[in-house]
Amino acid sequence: MSREIPIITVDGPSGAGKGTLCQKLAQYYGFHLLDSGAIYRIAALAVCNLQVSIEDESAVLRVIETLDIQFKTVDQKIAVFLDGKEVSSQIRTERVGMAASKIAALGNVRAALLERQRHFAQSPGLIADGRDMGTTVFPNADVKVFLTATAEERARRRYQQLLSSGVDADFEAILSDIQLRDEQDSKRAVSPLKACTSAVSIDSSEMTIDAVFEKIVEYADSILVVDGKRFVPSGASSSIGEKNSAL
Repeated sequence: MSREIPIITVDGPSGAGKGTLCQKLAQYYGFHLLDSGAIYRIAALAVCNLQVSIEDESAVLRVIETLDIQFKTVDQKIAVFLDGKEVSSQIRTERVGMAASKIAALGNVRAALLERQRHFAQSPGLIADGRDMGTTVFPNADVKVFLTATAEERARRRYQQLLSSGVDADFEAILSDIQLRDEQDSKRAVSPLKACTSAVSIDSSEMTIDAVFEKIVEYADSILVVDGKRFVPSGASSSIGEKNSAL
């Protein structure tokens, strides 16, 4: 490895399974977890709540400067807090997701959030989930993964997730939103979504999350070496309980 603090980045489009996978990896290795998508969604939620125009980049930056963001482990799951209030569910709506994609296309906004994200790289290690973790935020990460799935499969997962939560859902509308978000993410001028050449690419369309997890762990374990020795993961699901992270 190239540093004292091991870093694993997992990039990919919305709905590919990054969130669940990264939580499993963080628990397995006992590392901190950075959900960069949640950071942009929190910023989008704050902007929407304050009725600030996303087209007004200066106003969006002023909102971001005042954000108090925290990630905490609650009931073995990562909970997101904005100004002391849990907003884990609020930031996962389609409206906030679309707003987050627009905010993420603003160069000055991405620059403002860059150092906040890098601050998460603390001992004993970091699992970074996002769109440009391996290309921009942590270009020297030890292990880089690009996780994807077809738009149809990602829409199906989101559709089933909403139905299981008791929320009415329209599959075609979800698919359309995902396709639009993919286009926005891949064509934006600043840090477009793409797999870096040093990343291992995995298509999860026909894979279970456990199968993806096992494949990545096998790959990562062959690389993660600390002080000349193979890094030994904690393997304890409670290990991230003491690792609350704040921005």
